[in-house]
Amino acid sequence: MSQPENAYEQLLQRYLDGQCSRDEMDTLFRYLNTNASRRPLLAAMQQEFERVLRENHDVPQALGDRIETRLLQEISRTKVAPVRSLRYIKWSAAAAVALLLSTAVGVYISRQPAAPRLAQQRTIQTGSPGSNKAKLTLSDGSVVTLDSTGNQVIRQGDVTVQQHNGQLLYPLTAGPSSIVSYNLLAVPRGGQFNVVLPDGSRVWLNAASSMRYPTTFATNHRTVEIQGQAYFDIQPVAGQPFIVKVNNMEIQVLGTSFDVMAYADEPVTRTTLIQGAVKVKSGANESYLHPGQAAAVNNTSGNIAVRPADLREATAWRAGFFDFENASLASVLKQLSRWYDVETDFATLPEGNRFGGYINRNLPLQEVLPMLETDKVKLKLEGRTIKVIQTR
Repeated sequence: MSQPENAYEQLLQRYLDGQCSRDEMDTLFRYLNTNASRRPLLAAMQQEFERVLRENHDVPQALGDRIETRLLQEISRTKVAPVRSLRYIKWSAAAAVALLLSTAVGVYISRQPAAPRLAQQRTIQTGSPGSNKAKLTLSDGSVVTLDSTGNQVIRQGDVTVQQHNGQLLYPLTAGPSSIVSYNLLAVPRGGQFNVVLPDGSRVWLNAASSMRYPTTFATNHRTVEIQGQAYFDIQPVAGQPFIVKVNNMEIQVLGTSFDVMAYADEPVTRTTLIQGAVKVKSGANESYLHPGQAAAVNNTSGNIAVRPADLREATAWRAGFFDFENASLASVLKQLSRWYDVETDFATLPEGNRFGGYINRNLPLQEVLPMLETDKVKLKLEGRTIKVIQTR
């Protein structure tokens, strides 16, 4: 006998909360398997949940968060048709329920009546989403263009760098070198790229970002310099702390994962620690971070404020999403302008409009803008400019 739809919603909610029994899991998986579009999401959920059950029958509280992340990563691989949301709605496991039990494609959740689905639009040059692309400046000043499809070997002296699609791979070095040369990886607006450094550490660069780094690490430290936004996954090396220089501050780590947001048009430089430990230094000020904390360094005063972080918001861009967590329209427009390589045109913005939820970064801008309109603001793309039109 079939169950009503809301019974499956409740069952999936229990799953996301880590409270499903084996029988309940079987019932839920059989239901999800009835629709082929849900199977990639089902596979991610099932793999994660069964792994945790094998390791520990007391399901940890963080399971729901990990499942949501896996769901987002699966969804980001396909094009989605969004649903409009006009006001801030905090993302929760309930949003994942609505997401999965609808058509498994809508990622922007609202408790208001859903607006009609936007028609699928052909991607055109203006308003197209970003892609893997960058320019690599070698130590001799020559420039190599990198893109999503490139596969090449780049030689500079004794160092051979491989590019495979959207990644650069430097050869691992056994120890410090007395000869140090530097590369500059610059990602334009509308791009992203990642690099594996000579120590095995991996760095992802977001749009409008750059990193200067040595082709081999020297002496007793590993130091890189960044602008914009980057996510670091650092390999621990005894006696060689990893140092990130950004603006007028330093981040010192031994082995950890963290995100740094340091765009020139933002008032603060924000470091969000995912795991491990870091020390943030700004002039005479310094603070230690624990996992789940973020340090905001005021770019004018150098003061450091440490507070709990929203890890999903800080790292959603790596999973292929915008995460607007109680975000103002001005903040939303900044993110859109970097990723879609467009400008914004507005004199003032109305106060009080806040947005929340996820939007797939693979959507054309023409499909994103209607999702952000309110009764006070309309958004229009003219050429390469987003025009903000106030209706009241």
